[in-house]
Amino acid sequence: MRPSGRAPDEMRAITIETGFTRHAEGSCLVSFGDTRVLCTASVENNVPPWMRNKGKGWVTGEYSMLPRATHTRGSREAAKGRQSGRTQEIQRLIGRSLRAVVDMKALGERQITLDCDVIQADGGTRTAAISGAWVALRLAVNGLLEAKAIDTDPITAQVAAISCGIFQGTPVLDLDYDEDSKADADANFVLIEGGHIAEVQATAEGATYDEEGLLRLLRLARIGCDRIFAAQRDAVK
Repeated sequence: MRPSGRAPDEMRAITIETGFTRHAEGSCLVSFGDTRVLCTASVENNVPPWMRNKGKGWVTGEYSMLPRATHTRGSREAAKGRQSGRTQEIQRLIGRSLRAVVDMKALGERQITLDCDVIQADGGTRTAAISGAWVALRLAVNGLLEAKAIDTDPITAQVAAISCGIFQGTPVLDLDYDEDSKADADANFVLIEGGHIAEVQATAEGATYDEEGLLRLLRLARIGCDRIFAAQRDAVK
């Protein structure tokens, strides 16, 4: 029995509230159960220096967790003067995941930054961030198309992410904190609509697993991402 009482292939409730902030070109508050992440997309009409005059754009991500997003208060990384290795890893993951579904030439010489700020954490913050960031990106690009700033839609597909793990010997979908902290193995899958895999992070924590175990986690991830794709479509239609 999972601590939450969910079935092995049952996700937490997903909600995506678009237009959550006023000033960003695209924004949403995404919730996976009690995990809540604010995702905003900011469009700038320039690119990093190393990309200038190449006729291509850039998509990047930033990630942070508010001090009281967890059970105890954490120090702001800005106060420490440096980002943790975890933060740097997650924001690079967000950037790679979104770039996997963007045609940079169609975007033109502009940069879109996806800021993902965790308001409340209960497991799966990076996967919720990626899933919500796609919605914010979609809304920002819609604005560029409506303003005729670009002629062709640079977004080639949907991308979503979900966590899976082996909890008490059973593969389960969408781990919350209680499961994630005690799982024998946990994995994060970034999938593109149509079945393609953008990235997999899979780690044995308490016990190793075999090939069939990994495939069972992938099958669960496909179920979960299909549900996220549907929620994304509903949010931006």
